[in-house]
Amino acid sequence: MAYIDPSEFTAKMVDSGESKMYMSTSDTLIRAFMAGAILALAAFFAITVTVNTGNPLLGALLFPVGFIMLYLMKFDLLTGVFTLVPLAVLDKRPGCDMTQLLRNWGLTFLGNLGGAITVAFLASFILTFGFETDGGMIAAKVGTIGEARTLGYQSHGTSGWFTIFVRGMLCNWMVSMGVVGAMISTSATGKMLAMYMPVMLFFYMGFEHSIVNMFLFPFSMIMGGDFTVADYLIWNELPTVLGNLVGGLVFVGLPLYFTHVRTRPSRKLA
Repeated sequence: MAYIDPSEFTAKMVDSGESKMYMSTSDTLIRAFMAGAILALAAFFAITVTVNTGNPLLGALLFPVGFIMLYLMKFDLLTGVFTLVPLAVLDKRPGCDMTQLLRNWGLTFLGNLGGAITVAFLASFILTFGFETDGGMIAAKVGTIGEARTLGYQSHGTSGWFTIFVRGMLCNWMVSMGVVGAMISTSATGKMLAMYMPVMLFFYMGFEHSIVNMFLFPFSMIMGGDFTVADYLIWNELPTVLGNLVGGLVFVGLPLYFTHVRTRPSRKLA
């Protein structure tokens, strides 16, 4: 399990951000769609385990399998490109500018959304035998989760909105640590171990992940959650996306870049 020094893997972070901006539209959308779908399946799996066992820790222990699978397949989550792509702009790589950055973010968002919603409908279909029966305990649980994480925040007004923002920030701090942590090893085992702990932490702590929520809230609405699309967008997805952006870039991408890529001259001691 070879270890790669941060001064080496931070250069790979910039390279990765650059390559994502040069990727074709179709490849960007396909990779984002698959990432959103796989993460949604992992969330469905974790919720099912939690409901059937009554043990949320067990669900959190198993959820990272989805993140690990999509990362090893080199599929892209919005939370990851939030951290990596701006570094290529900051490093003034050829052709990497704000227009290309926004293009990448927009396409990744659309692909993730498409994959997550697709799984939300498929999950709903199998729970209800083609929407003909009640979804049972899982449907009831998902419905209450959706209401609590929209209307529950709304009841606290501005402080509720900023609570979601901070939860989103903490989430992508951890998720991005998993993304860059996977770069410290050249072996699949090392990469999986580096990703596992921070992803488990965010899920168990109930932090807000924009792509998981792209699955969770449509799923919740189909399963009977009593809230609107506007409630979801204003009181969850928007502050979550903004928090994810700040958490990944400010707490992971920029500190690593400025201390390992754009380093300052060493002090001179007498």
